[in-house]
Amino acid sequence: MPKASSEPVPTYLYPYHEARQQGAKGFHALLWTDREAQRIRFDAIVRSCPLAARRILDAGCGRADLLGHLLERGIVPAHYTGLEMIPATVRAARRKRYERCEIMAADFVREPEKLAVGADVVIFSGSLNTLSRPRFYRTLRAAWAAAGRSLVFNFLSSQFWCGEDWLYWHRRQSVLAFCRSLGGEPRFDDSYLEGDCTIVVTRPGGEE
Repeated sequence: MPKASSEPVPTYLYPYHEARQQGAKGFHALLWTDREAQRIRFDAIVRSCPLAARRILDAGCGRADLLGHLLERGIVPAHYTGLEMIPATVRAARRKRYERCEIMAADFVREPEKLAVGADVVIFSGSLNTLSRPRFYRTLRAAWAAAGRSLVFNFLSSQFWCGEDWLYWHRRQSVLAFCRSLGGEPRFDDSYLEGDCTIVVTRPGGEE
C-alpha cells in the first residue's frame, strides 16, 4: 500500500473519499444507487463480450464485486486484475482472497500507465461517472491502448442519474464516434436502464 499523502484528494475521487469519511461502508461506500442497479449493469457487461478464460482488468474495481458476479454465473476469467485507489476499499477487495486475482492500489486517471497489465479485456463499471469530459476521453484512449482484445465500459448517457454535481454524462453518439476514431468496432446497449449505456469496442479480428 502506498504511504499516506498530503496531496489533496482529486475531484473525481472525492465523492468516494467523502463517503468513507462519513462512515459509509461496504456496498454503500461505492456510491451505487442500489444492488439491483449494480447487478443490471454487470449483466450488460457480461452480455457485451466473452469474458471466460480472458485476462480481465477491472479499472475502479471497488470491492471486486464484478469478479464475484462473474464467478456466481460460472464465468471464470484466466486472471483478474482490479485497480482501486480508496485504501479501505482496496483492503475489502483483497480480503475476499479470490483465486487468480490481484488487487492493485492505483489511480488510473493520474497514472494511466497502470492500465497496462496485459489484459485481454479492460472494463470500467461506474468508475467513469465522476470524470469530466477531457478526463473521460483521455482515460478511454489509454484503456484502449492497454486492451488486447476489447474495451468495455458503461457511462451515464443522459441527465437522468445526474442528481449530484460530481456526476457527468456524455452523449452516446459522441462516445461512439470517439471509439470509431480509435480504430475499434463499437457496439452499444442502452436497453437495460434509462440514462445508462454500455459500449464494447473490439479490435478488428478480435472477436471469436
